[in-house]
Amino acid sequence: MEKTRLNHDGLFNLEQPLLKVPAEQVKKAARTSQRYVEYVMKELTAEITKLSKSGKPEDAVKVLGEMTARLTKLKHKLAETKGEERVYISRTSNRIEHLTTLMGITNAESEDYARWCQTRLDRVMVDYMLRNGFRESARRLAEEKGVLDLVDVGLFDESWQIVEALKSRSCTECLRWCADNRSSLEKIQSTLEFQIRLQEYIELVRNQKREEAIKYARKYLVNWRESHLKEIQQAMALLAFGPGTSCEYYRDLFDESRWNMLIDQFHADMHALHNLTAQPLLTMSLQAGLSALKTPSCYDSHDHAVNCPVCAEDTFGLLAEKLPNAHHVNSCIVDRISGYIMDEHNPPLVLPNGHVYSTQTLEDMALQHDGVVKCSKTGESYHLSTTRKAYIM
Repeated sequence: MEKTRLNHDGLFNLEQPLLKVPAEQVKKAARTSQRYVEYVMKELTAEITKLSKSGKPEDAVKVLGEMTARLTKLKHKLAETKGEERVYISRTSNRIEHLTTLMGITNAESEDYARWCQTRLDRVMVDYMLRNGFRESARRLAEEKGVLDLVDVGLFDESWQIVEALKSRSCTECLRWCADNRSSLEKIQSTLEFQIRLQEYIELVRNQKREEAIKYARKYLVNWRESHLKEIQQAMALLAFGPGTSCEYYRDLFDESRWNMLIDQFHADMHALHNLTAQPLLTMSLQAGLSALKTPSCYDSHDHAVNCPVCAEDTFGLLAEKLPNAHHVNSCIVDRISGYIMDEHNPPLVLPNGHVYSTQTLEDMALQHDGVVKCSKTGESYHLSTTRKAYIM
């Protein structure tokens, strides 16, 4: 019973982003609505104050007409935002229902758990495809498997549009994203916006637009002087150097690889902002599973087990190479030919040459070869009657 009991706490630790992403999206939509309402009301209050000083009826009619148009626009904007919030709330509800189903399952070998795991596998595959840019394939898979509400297609669509813009040497989309999420980025102490502004300045210098670069630095970079004074000083010195400078200290700033650094930083900040794991869930699940199976024997060509995925040197063995070995309190002895576990029901037998195999494996072999068994290590053949039982203390 203990072996088939589910570890709900361990599973839920991996599933935290499932609820945190739509919750963060609801909060963002609410903040956007609040900022827009405050902006419109501030303008309307200013117009009313100005109108009270005018006193002209014709001015009052004109201003009231404009105010009515603005309020109508505000109403439509709030309706759109409410629609977005309803979508995110519905998505959250479906995800809670998905996790609640798991709470009602106690047996890891039940059909209900197998179905839940299949849904989870579909989610994990879609997540992996989204993170690696296969957006259309991910969307089709999500639609086919009915897991659209359990994956974040829209979020990754937005992020890849920004990444593609950065690859095209455009910072506009990323700066807009930074402005929309400025308060959240400040909480995680992100430097992405400064790095993007610095890159725009570098591009102006690279294109010999020194006057524009100086104006740009005064307008945007100076605001960061308290936290990034050294970087700003280094950037201003670029005015005296060109992209072809031999001075490594400044040549690195002109290096095109900075764009890749910006893309990596955007990915990291986007994941942190939405409480997403740095690695895809597929990678994390594979690493956890492979590490639980890995032993020092997996990389000994003479001790490979047939059914052990880590022993496959050209596939999973490569993935598990840098992972830690599993910690086993009790050893599990596996037959290298069949992969059967040797225990009291399938005891080990010792051949005359000292090599050990399971009873079931040798009996199956003996039935096919008139009572003769062959050692897979040395190629020597013996009659089954020459074997003797081995006892494990």
